[in-house]
Amino acid sequence: MFTSITESPLYHIANPGSIAMFGASNNLTAMGTNLLMSIKAIGFEGPIYPVHPKENEVLGLRAYSDVKDLPETPDLAVMVLPTRIVSEVLEACGKKGIGSAIVVTAGFKEVGSDGADMEKEMIRVVRQYGIRLLGPNCIGVANPHGKLNTTFMEHEGRPGFIGMASQSGSFVTQLFNYLSTYGLGFSTAFSVGNEAVTDIVDCMEYLAACPHTKVITLYIEAIRRGRAFMEAARSIVPHKPIVALYVGGSEAGRRAGFSHTGAMAGPDNLYEDMFKQCGVIRARNVTELFDFSWALGNLPLPSGRNVIVQTNSGGPGAAAADACSRAGLQLPPLSEKTLERLGEMVPHTASVANPVDTTFTKNPRHYWKEIPEALLDDERCDALLMYLLMPPQNIRRALKHLGVPEDEVEAKMDKIYSSTAASITPLIERYGKPVVGYGFRSMEEPFSKHLLKNGVTFFPEPERAARALEAVARYAEMRKNLLKNGENAAENGSELIGKIPL
Repeated sequence: MFTSITESPLYHIANPGSIAMFGASNNLTAMGTNLLMSIKAIGFEGPIYPVHPKENEVLGLRAYSDVKDLPETPDLAVMVLPTRIVSEVLEACGKKGIGSAIVVTAGFKEVGSDGADMEKEMIRVVRQYGIRLLGPNCIGVANPHGKLNTTFMEHEGRPGFIGMASQSGSFVTQLFNYLSTYGLGFSTAFSVGNEAVTDIVDCMEYLAACPHTKVITLYIEAIRRGRAFMEAARSIVPHKPIVALYVGGSEAGRRAGFSHTGAMAGPDNLYEDMFKQCGVIRARNVTELFDFSWALGNLPLPSGRNVIVQTNSGGPGAAAADACSRAGLQLPPLSEKTLERLGEMVPHTASVANPVDTTFTKNPRHYWKEIPEALLDDERCDALLMYLLMPPQNIRRALKHLGVPEDEVEAKMDKIYSSTAASITPLIERYGKPVVGYGFRSMEEPFSKHLLKNGVTFFPEPERAARALEAVARYAEMRKNLLKNGENAAENGSELIGKIPL
């Protein structure tokens, strides 16, 4: 494991100063052209050199007929070429001195023996010239912080803290929009494809050193280097959480993975045990993969599994309590000291058990500040789960009845939403405990958007919120055990290594 990200062999793949582009043309429907458009759209700041045998200019950039004619040696070559000529072009890049390459082209070992032979030849070439290769049969890399996106789809949203290594390109490109909906984004995301040279373990090690990455996510169809994966995970998890979605455990998933990247999957229970022993949090679906990552990257670690639920409505409180229990979290009774503090702020109709149901409070400040402060002060509270509701119809109606002019209502509403949302994040900073919001209304509503803008971890249903909180608690426990056990953890997991298909 390296101490600086610049020491990583993947550094110039994710942070190139210049790019040679093979396969782009002026045909806007071509795959290579779309990749070049994505690179330009994100605002890549270095020179881009299209290499094309016939075109003198590609998308407004001067094109070169041969890589040897380039005015400098680029840091990275990106290729979308016919399978049969990839090795030949890689050799030309090697002779030019290009040290890194992304091969998007498919048709290698995933299609059978002929493709496998061509992949072996490609590996021989890159090893001969010392080229670091990502792919083939991949979509490349997205590094929004470095203004790089070699994928087919234009980047959406903003740079974020979620690092990703994926054996599917779509789990990079098609999630730009999904993450941006929650105010999230990738730090750096790698599509590894067939993993001819670079695999998810290499990407994990890069992301472990990446200063923009707070949490590492993995989409796995099969792990090729079992021992290296477990050793890397154990060294990373005490410093950064890892969340994995494994899809090769079923028969259908195994077949799909093999036809997709030529990967051989293993039994689901084997991977389950392996993840547990090296501290990797397992997600069961895409929603969990990024819910867990969001919470892990955005919240402090709890000291235990005790959750207090705050609500102003009985049904949402009961639903949250049930979700917490099903997720393996506990709802402890409140201390006498906390009950005394709450007595001054809640009506006689309130329930001060856990969940704490305030029903209706005349002073909004109580619900958004004093009550959560009292609950977080409770020594039995490891985390707070808050029901967050500010329906725009009610806010608008109240402002109109207060005599706010029609043309000032929307601005006033926006100010209320902003100040209310901004009151939640200081609670986390002050108490050092996770505070998670949940509701049932659209994430597109103004209040929801303000919550996300202010960095509040907020889910549109209590079940997702509870499972995310449990993932944070589970990571805290795994991290503590790995730090405590040290080498013993490695010895205890050694019997799994030989059972993972390599």
